[in-house]
Amino acid sequence: MASTADFKNGMTIAFNNDLYQIIEFLHVKPGKGPAFVRTKLKSINTGKVLDNTFPSGTKVDEVRIERRTYQFLYKDDQGYHFMHTETFEQIFLQEALINGYQFLKDGQMCEIVFHAEEERALFCDLPARVELEITYTEPGVKGDTATNSTKPATLETGAEIRVPLFINEGDRIKVDTRDGSYSERVK
Repeated sequence: MASTADFKNGMTIAFNNDLYQIIEFLHVKPGKGPAFVRTKLKSINTGKVLDNTFPSGTKVDEVRIERRTYQFLYKDDQGYHFMHTETFEQIFLQEALINGYQFLKDGQMCEIVFHAEEERALFCDLPARVELEITYTEPGVKGDTATNSTKPATLETGAEIRVPLFINEGDRIKVDTRDGSYSERVK
């Protein structure tokens, strides 16, 4: 059990029959009345952000989570298969548990977050940026770079994103896995 005095960003708690991660918190001591803690909580299962106020000193159940590095192997009917790099243990996850699954390629390293007591996978995080190759895009028109125009491009994983006009087929680019946007061209 933890109290509101133990709150810190990134802490995971069990609240309202769900697991929440504390995004931000603020201890408030008004001049009149008791102190309280204003928090922003993000549901691990649904991703929804919830604003909640706890009276100061409230006890909450802290949940211990572990981040482990896994390597993506392949995808089949059961789901996405991963292997732990040290123990060679293999697990598979459903598509809904993987953040940015469309940017996942064979051999890529990912972090899978586990509920420590239950040994249950909660979600899988890809690196913030991944390097991928453009397999198809329309050729850009020379000199048409005055505006921030973009065009569709297909990546080696099959995902489709918008890229600037100067990007060509065969170029390697960095893609932000959190929102699926183009970051930069890799030389």
